[in-house]
Amino acid sequence: MDTSVNICGVEMKNPVTVASGTFGSGMEYSEYVDLSRLGAVTTKGVASHPWEGNPVPRIAETSSGMLNAIGLQNPGIDTFIERDLKFLSDFDTKVIVNVCGHSVSEYIEVVNRLSDEKQVDLLEINVSCPNVKEGGIAFGVDPKALFDITKEIKKHAAQPVIMKLSPNVTDITEMARAAAEGGADALSLINTITGMKIDIERRCFALANKTGGLSGPAVKPVAVRMVYQVANAVNLPIIGMGGIATAEDAIEFIMAGATAVSVGTANFNDPYATIKIIEGIESYMEKHNINSLDEIRGCV
Repeated sequence: MDTSVNICGVEMKNPVTVASGTFGSGMEYSEYVDLSRLGAVTTKGVASHPWEGNPVPRIAETSSGMLNAIGLQNPGIDTFIERDLKFLSDFDTKVIVNVCGHSVSEYIEVVNRLSDEKQVDLLEINVSCPNVKEGGIAFGVDPKALFDITKEIKKHAAQPVIMKLSPNVTDITEMARAAAEGGADALSLINTITGMKIDIERRCFALANKTGGLSGPAVKPVAVRMVYQVANAVNLPIIGMGGIATAEDAIEFIMAGATAVSVGTANFNDPYATIKIIEGIESYMEKHNINSLDEIRGCV
């Protein structure tokens, strides 16, 4: 029974990684999870310089999920290399670094800094950040902007590039094609869906930012649909995510066409979620006499 998957020449021992921003760089979770059992650790987004993030409150619970408006708070690339990458070097797992920025030049600065870091196996580019220098338009909702930034990052990246797609668009396949045409090596989706919650007792927004990203089980049907659409629109490996809490959830994404899966919000209420999902996939394969995940990938 072979649970390994290959993304752009990088072989993961199993298809399970973690969604950026839900796992830090694994330090806190390493008290509960043997990181070496994960197919990969996907880090929280890192920028060219430290970001403070948004004011509090930044998280609110919702029905079957949560809203977050963290604002991509991070310590910057210098601390990330010295602290986080050094920590991850002690584990036998692949490392996917999520990169964020306000402008193309900020993305490129981080990509260049990571080019010589042998510990980094893949880059995941978060294109849901506001493009401040282009009138506040998010790269991830403008096909031309997505094409342009993908093409530019590919000129500088030493590692394969995964473009992380926003679901807050009319046609997800249009964005997937733009990233593919720009030279993306793989895609990951979905990022969070924009939502809002109001505290009716205080008569104010639950989040200081007013809106936040909705994640958790509530978004899973949307995510599965979008992964299926993208898998049938472009010929690129896909890391599927959005509400995955069980092995059954993960297998749904694989059957929709995902090569690998990311576990996000589930980590908050069960720090062992990733291991349970890995073991659940193995049990499913054994039960159904599946020798390789290739046998069920995209089977629907």
